[in-house]
Amino acid sequence: MGGHLVKRSVSLSGHRTSLALEPAFWAALEQAARAEGCSPASLIARVDSARTGTGAPLSSAVRVWLLERRSS
Repeated sequence: MGGHLVKRSVSLSGHRTSLALEPAFWAALEQAARAEGCSPASLIARVDSARTGTGAPLSSAVRVWLLERRSS
């Protein structure tokens, strides 16, 4: 999967934040967004809302969401 992280900025609820993921996860996120008919930022916002109160870092929540989506 590669060990280097790619950092991108996204806007969540009007606040800019950065998210660092491996290139393979960015590609999977973009593919999932296309499949769901939304932008990657919208998908990240959805994952962010679902993780509220869990204490999980956003990057970890996105990775787990992608893995769970893949296995379902």
